[in-house]
Amino acid sequence: MMETFTMQVGDRPLVIEQGKMAKQANGAVLVRYGDTVVLVTATASKEPREGVDFFPLTVDYEEKMYAAGKIPGGFIKREGRPSNEATLCARLIDRPIRPLFPKGYRCDVQIVVTVLSVEPDNAPELAGMIGASCALSVSDIPFDGPIAGVRVGCVDGDFVINPTAAQREVSTLNLTVAGSADAILMVEAGASELPEETMLEAILFGHEEIKRIVAFEQEIRERCGKEKRAATLFTVPEALAAAMAEAYGSRIDAAVRSEDKLARDARVASLAAEAMEAFLPQYPGQEKEIAMAFHDVEKSVVRRMITREKIRPDGRGLEEVRPVSCEVGLLPRPHGSALFTRGQTQVLSVTTLGALSDEQVIDGLGPETTKHYLHQYNFPGYSVGEARPMRSPGRREIGHGALAERALLPVVPSIEEFPYTIRVVSEVLESNGSSSMASVCGSTLSLMQAGVPIARPVSGVAMGLVKDGDDYTILTDIQGMEDALGDMDFKVAGTERGITALQMDIKVHGIHRDILSAALAQAKRGRAFILGKMLACIPAPAAELSPYAPRVETMTIKVDKIRDVIGTGGKVVRGIVDATGVDIDIHEDGHIFLTSPDADSMAQARHMIEEIVREVAVGEVYTGVVTRLMKFGAFVQILPNKEGLCHISQLANHRVEKVEDVVQVGDQLTVKVVEIDEKGRINLSHKATL
Repeated sequence: MMETFTMQVGDRPLVIEQGKMAKQANGAVLVRYGDTVVLVTATASKEPREGVDFFPLTVDYEEKMYAAGKIPGGFIKREGRPSNEATLCARLIDRPIRPLFPKGYRCDVQIVVTVLSVEPDNAPELAGMIGASCALSVSDIPFDGPIAGVRVGCVDGDFVINPTAAQREVSTLNLTVAGSADAILMVEAGASELPEETMLEAILFGHEEIKRIVAFEQEIRERCGKEKRAATLFTVPEALAAAMAEAYGSRIDAAVRSEDKLARDARVASLAAEAMEAFLPQYPGQEKEIAMAFHDVEKSVVRRMITREKIRPDGRGLEEVRPVSCEVGLLPRPHGSALFTRGQTQVLSVTTLGALSDEQVIDGLGPETTKHYLHQYNFPGYSVGEARPMRSPGRREIGHGALAERALLPVVPSIEEFPYTIRVVSEVLESNGSSSMASVCGSTLSLMQAGVPIARPVSGVAMGLVKDGDDYTILTDIQGMEDALGDMDFKVAGTERGITALQMDIKVHGIHRDILSAALAQAKRGRAFILGKMLACIPAPAAELSPYAPRVETMTIKVDKIRDVIGTGGKVVRGIVDATGVDIDIHEDGHIFLTSPDADSMAQARHMIEEIVREVAVGEVYTGVVTRLMKFGAFVQILPNKEGLCHISQLANHRVEKVEDVVQVGDQLTVKVVEIDEKGRINLSHKATL
């Protein structure tokens, strides 16, 4: 039997229907938010998956093109692999729910979010996040929810919950917050250099709305929820845990204290192998339990070191940033390049400038159709000393690239200021903590070296947290071990004026205002330190572009002249491109962008366009080509797509019996415009030029 629940979110109705669709899933709900409709299902295997040492949670975000009234492109005309946007939406939903499953839970859990209808004002990913929490809450799957998520905008200085498409256009903030009734679990933001205090207030503003939605979901769970199944959890025998701590606690403590990641990993791996050999006879067939017991001791040692001794495995202070080095202009042919190194994290960022026609075309459900600034991130196995196949970008690569793109987008010049498509690729060469923030720093340097007039340089830093009851320790510039064994990964990027991007993931059941405020303040100090190192390398964007970068010029024509430049079926503009080799982008507002590495070709293309759009004026003299002969005169093309009539009486100073006696088709003829009548017809005179 279907039940329907309704509340207002952002001044629009949020409707959740349960019990009508997908009834064989463990839990399913249909979420309606305005005209956006999303079906969310939660399904779990009955038994734990054999042979895994992790929680096998999968979130699939299915974009159906019919949801926006579109037919998929391509030959097959069917949805294929997930788009980048779908992958990012799946990550957005995964991150706040993942920490709320029982520790040691090994059953496969799959969340499927299917977008059935979409409108620009109501984000389907937010409906999907709320739906995922509802579907899990009403199911028999163990889940310590519910949670909810909202988007916060800032319009004219006021915070707005789930801003509409029109509000997003003018908003200085695009913040997604997810959390439970008690705490914040996940934050994702892009901003126009907002101060830390404003960002903090926006997060807390969003959390107040989340509390309302969570209470709404709890009502649904109470009315429709199934009894939770007994969870089979992977656990380490208490005796094994105690024996491992006794035998290896102090040795692990000594092994993890090393500045060098590879040396530390080698020592820890050696101890882990020794522990496996020592305990396996006593615990036969329990290799995973032994490995987990060793991992738990290692985690306990590192966390105790940070919280009690206030030092880190590599010996740094809590706010100390690893050594930073910057270099630009490494590569001669690319248009911009930079190498950013921070400790054992190293990123090579390379900038390419292209014509506006090189912009990315987006075939998705959102309102955005093109992008002229692209940031892509690659994470090969060798960056962490592993030999693994090179594959197409996965969720990590897509997510980190999107974060770096979001961080730099507020300072990238508009098309009017800098009429290029800009592509930045960040190649991670070494990784030991926050390669995404290293990508932000390296890409800022690369853009500046390429001569891109960014508004201000952007730096980024990753913050960590180790929480012990009510006590907590915040770490600046976390390395891989601190990320893996800590409770928070909090990435902050921005300029000297404020934050441009933020991403936070929590592994515990949320954090509160004091921790957020302290982390943002500490991150600001870390960003400022790194920015100082970057500016010492290159203080401002280069004054000149690379000699290998294409040159772009702009010109403006009247809107009613656009069709003349394009021509029937694009014939005219293609002719100019073929004749000059210049790339031509014509916009609806009359702006034309010409892209060419050759100044002469650029001048030729500009001249050809100017001739096409040139207005015929009375009294002007033109040298044209005779196109047609009539008994009463000759038609002369004086400009592209412009011809006039030279009457037989105006062909010579003497009386002309036949037009053919003076001119033939194809002849050049100098004429003067003597009249343009009320119908736009042009009357010419050759006699007036003699």
